[in-house]
Amino acid sequence: MQIRRVLSPAAANDEDIAMIDRRRLLAALAAAPFASSTVLAQSPSGGALRTVRIPGADVEVPAIGIGTARRYDDPQGEDALAPLRATLARFVELGGTVIDTAPSYGRAEQVIGQLVADLGVRDKLFLATKVGASSPADGAAQIERSFRNLRTDRIDLIAVHNLNDVTNQLASLRDLKAKGRIRVLGITTSFDRQYEAFEGVMKREALDTIQIDYAIDNRNAAARILPLAQDKGVAVMINLPFGRDRLFSATRGKPLPDWASEIGATSWAQVFLKYVLSHPCRPIAIPGMAQARYVDDNLGAARGPLPDAAMRKRMEQFIDAL
Repeated sequence: MQIRRVLSPAAANDEDIAMIDRRRLLAALAAAPFASSTVLAQSPSGGALRTVRIPGADVEVPAIGIGTARRYDDPQGEDALAPLRATLARFVELGGTVIDTAPSYGRAEQVIGQLVADLGVRDKLFLATKVGASSPADGAAQIERSFRNLRTDRIDLIAVHNLNDVTNQLASLRDLKAKGRIRVLGITTSFDRQYEAFEGVMKREALDTIQIDYAIDNRNAAARILPLAQDKGVAVMINLPFGRDRLFSATRGKPLPDWASEIGATSWAQVFLKYVLSHPCRPIAIPGMAQARYVDDNLGAARGPLPDAAMRKRMEQFIDAL
């Protein structure tokens, strides 16, 4: 069943954007001002995007990025690519930088590489991908394909996907980092059953980032993984911040609670994202976005106040009671 989100009034012009032909869109982008990833990006209304420092790269990035699983896996033809291109254009226009992908996401790496090249915005982005191979040789081959797919000679972040051959792959990534081909390395998972092993890798390996699943209805990572990342000064990226769409299903048709205004949330998506961003480890959330209006809505969560500890507890109790 398709889940539709309650969106803010400001996020309603993606259909117009999607209908702009490629030439006009590229011309508009060439003339538009883009914010550096090392400063606070400004929204059209002047609000600043909350940023997060990635120590391994010594760079500040906005706290909301784009995840590309499913939505970018196999678009066919210009009709399918146009809304994705418009999404990335709007994302960069509003100051977004982080795009996360993986070789296992169908053709997502190739699609991102093509769209970024179309828009001419590679220098505005922090590109992240993964290696999920089972041997050093297979990992090296996969990584070289990622460079070709993304059409770049430097990838900002490569992480070992779901701990596959983690020790060998991290050694290879450290070599790539020493050569300047990548800026940041890390590990990922989205499965509770891997948490114990994940924690072990975090304790014994020097990492720049981790990526893990976490949402207001999926808080298991907050027990040990997120505090450990905070203690070690490791940057955190959050996948599945909407709980595999369970949250939208649970709140469909329901009005926002009165307390949403206290954290500046104007949609359910912003409620869910602000909860994630308010964790003390200061994570970067990477929800999937395949329409420009979702960019407006989701990036809105990186502006304005975040929940404090008391509000976080109140939000948890509200969701748990649904």
